[in-house]
Amino acid sequence: MNTIISFKVAKSQSCKVSKLQKYANRKLFFCFLFSIFCSFSSFSQVKDTTKVNQLDEVLVSAVRVTSKTPVSFSDLGKKEIKFRNLGQDIPILMNYLPSVVTTSDAGNGVGYTGIRVRGSDATRVNVTINGIPYNDSESHGTYWVNMPDFASSIESLQLQRGVGTSTNGAGAFGASLNMLTDSYAKESNGEISNSFGSFNTRKHTVKFSTGLINDHFELAGRLSALKSDGYIDRAFSDLKSYFLQGTYVGKTTLIKALAFGGTEKTYQSWNGLEDLDKLKNDRTYNTAGMYADEFGNVRFYDNETDNYKQDHYQLHWNEKVAKNWNTNLAFHYTKGKGYYENYKEDAKFSAYGLTPIIINGATINRTDLIRQKWLDNDFYGTTFSANYKDEKLDVILGGGYNKYEGAHFGKIIWARYASKSELDDHYYDDAATKTDGNIFAKANYQITEKISLFGDLQLRNVHYKANGAETGIVNDNFNFFNPKAGLNFEINTNNALYFSYARANREPNRTDYENGSPKPEKLNDFELGLRHNSARVQFNANMYYMAYKDQLILTGALDDVGAPVRENSGDSYRLGLEIDATIAVLDNLIVRPNATISTNKNKDFFFKRDGVLTALGNTNIAYSPDFIAGNIVTFLPVKNFQVSLLSKFVGEQYMGNIDSEGSKLKSYFVNDLNVSYEFKPKSVFKSVLLSGLVNNILDYKYVSNGYFYTYDDDYSNPPAVTTIEGAGYYPQAGINFLVGLTLKF
Repeated sequence: MNTIISFKVAKSQSCKVSKLQKYANRKLFFCFLFSIFCSFSSFSQVKDTTKVNQLDEVLVSAVRVTSKTPVSFSDLGKKEIKFRNLGQDIPILMNYLPSVVTTSDAGNGVGYTGIRVRGSDATRVNVTINGIPYNDSESHGTYWVNMPDFASSIESLQLQRGVGTSTNGAGAFGASLNMLTDSYAKESNGEISNSFGSFNTRKHTVKFSTGLINDHFELAGRLSALKSDGYIDRAFSDLKSYFLQGTYVGKTTLIKALAFGGTEKTYQSWNGLEDLDKLKNDRTYNTAGMYADEFGNVRFYDNETDNYKQDHYQLHWNEKVAKNWNTNLAFHYTKGKGYYENYKEDAKFSAYGLTPIIINGATINRTDLIRQKWLDNDFYGTTFSANYKDEKLDVILGGGYNKYEGAHFGKIIWARYASKSELDDHYYDDAATKTDGNIFAKANYQITEKISLFGDLQLRNVHYKANGAETGIVNDNFNFFNPKAGLNFEINTNNALYFSYARANREPNRTDYENGSPKPEKLNDFELGLRHNSARVQFNANMYYMAYKDQLILTGALDDVGAPVRENSGDSYRLGLEIDATIAVLDNLIVRPNATISTNKNKDFFFKRDGVLTALGNTNIAYSPDFIAGNIVTFLPVKNFQVSLLSKFVGEQYMGNIDSEGSKLKSYFVNDLNVSYEFKPKSVFKSVLLSGLVNNILDYKYVSNGYFYTYDDDYSNPPAVTTIEGAGYYPQAGINFLVGLTLKF
C-alpha cells in the first residue's frame, strides 16, 4: 500500500539439555558472533569512504517480492504507519489491508492482539524480522505483546498472501509477513512521542540517532513505555520495550548489530464471555481470576496475569562483492522467559503432585491454589543469501538453520491445604528441542520484453522432540520439498497479468500433539492476478484457489490455557477473489478500497453428534468469512493536514466446522477517523506532528472473535448420549480515542 506522500511524488514524477551445556553453547555462540563482528569491522574499514546508497533493503531482499513476482502482496511504509501509531499493536495497524481480520483480547488493540489472513490464523502466517524467523517454534504463534511499540522501529513491512515465496522459519499457509527495521540516518536526530487516550491508555517513546559519524558509523535507539487499563474489566497492560542498533556503512558494505526486546505484564482476558445476558448488558465482564471466598462471595484474584520477557540479538553483514553480486549473512539469538499465574479453585491434589492431608480425621484431596506455568527458551541460528542480478536474470540462493530449546515447568506458590515443603516444587517438567533447516533457490528470468518467468525451490528439514505429560513422547522428523513457479506477462506499460503455483508443507505445533496424533499439512496454492498502474489509479485483482490436504483447522474450542484447538480435516479448500486499489480522485482526495469474496469449505466433513458419526457434507471452515472489505478515504484540505476515514466490514463467520447456528459470529462494520497535522518550525524542532484517532466512531457494539465447543453429556439421560454446544465471545470497545504529539529534532 502506498503512502499519500509517495503516491503524490510518483504522480508528479510519473530435547532437554543441561544448564551447563546450554550455558557453554550460548557462550561459544556469542564468542563466535563477537569474533565475526570484529573481523567484519576490520575488513570493512578499508573500504572506500565515498557516499553510498541505502543498503538496508538488501536485508529483506531474499524474502520480499516486487511487481515482477507473480504473488499477491501489500506494502506498508513508515510514513503511513506514523499517522496511526499511537499505541495499538501491529496487527491493528494492518487491519485495512486486503483479506485481513484482526482482533484484541482486551478490546482496544493493546496487549494480546491477533491477525487472520484469508481465514488463516496467526500460527499459519510466517513472520520474519530482517529475514530472521519470529514465530514461536513450538506454538507457531506470533505474540506481538512481547514487542510493544515495535511499529516505532519499523521502516516497512510486506504482507504476501497465500504461500508467497520461500522464506525462513515456519511454513506459510495463509500469508508471509516480513518486517524491515529502521534504516540508518545520515544526520543526527532525535524524537519524542507521547500519546494518550481512552481506558487510561498512554504511550511514551524516545528515539535517537547519531547520524553517520565519519560517513560510516551510526548508533541509534528507542525506549518505549506503554500502559492501558483495557476495555475489558481488569485487562490492563504494562509494557516496556527497547531497540538499539549499531551500523557500519561502506561503499559496498553494510553491517548491522541489533538488540531489541520487551517486557510485558497483562491481566488475562483470554477467557472471553459465554454469558449472553452479560454480553448484552455487561460487555466488559471478565471471568479471569474469579473465585468464591469462604463466605461464598465472588472475588477476583488480583494477579491473574501473564508475565514475559523477550530479548532479540541480530547481526547482519551485507556485502556487494561484484557488480552483479551481493551477499547477506546473519546470526541471531532470542531469549524468552516468563509465566502466567492462575487462581485455581477446588484443584485435585493428584493433578499437582501434592500429598493428601488429614484434618480432624478427614482426608483432604482438594484445595484452592495459585499456580504459575513457566516457559524458558532459547532460539538461535543463522540465515544467509546470495543474489545475482542483471538486466534479465535475478537469482537468489539462500537458507537458514535454527535451533530452539524450551523448558516448560509449573510451580505452586500458594495452596490453602498443602505442606510448605511442597510449595515452589515443580509439579511438571517438560522439555522440547526443535531444529529447522532450509535451503532455497529462486529466480526471475526475463524471457522476452513482456514475459518473465519465476521459479522457487525449497528443501526444509524439521526435527521436533518433546517429552511432556500433555504431548507425550514426540520425536518427529519431517522433510519437505516446496516448489513454486509462475509467469508474469506485461500487456503494456500500465497492465500486467500473472499466474503462479506453489506447494507448501507444514509441521504440527505443540498444541496439536497435546490434542491427538496430528499429521503434517499439505497445500497447493494457485494464484491468477491482474495489475494496473497509471498516474491516478493503481489496481490489483487476484484470484486464488488453495487446496489443502490434512489441513489443521481451528475447531473453535480452547484448551485449559486459552490456546485454540485444531484438528486435521482431510480435504478442504479456499477459493476467492481479492481486489484492492489506490485512486487519486482529486489532487487532494485519495480513495483506497479493497474487498475479498471467498468460499472456504471442508470436504465431506464428519461429526459425531449424540454418539452417532454423521456425514455433514461440505461445511464452512471456521473463522473464514465469505466477504471482507476495507476502505481508506484521505482528504488533504491544506498542505501537511490530512483527514482519513477508515472503514472495515467483516461478514458473518462460523467459529466451528459443523455449521451450527450457535457457532455463528455476526458480521460487523466499523469506522475510524484519523486526523493529523505536521508542521516544521524554523527553530528547535525539525517537525511537530499532531495526530488523533477516533476508533469506532459510530459506537457500534461488535464482537470480532470468539470460540465454539461441543462435548458429550452421557449422564443426563442414560444410556443416551447428548451433544452439548457452547460458545464464548470477545467484545470490542465502542467509540474510543487516542491523541498524540511527536517532536522531531
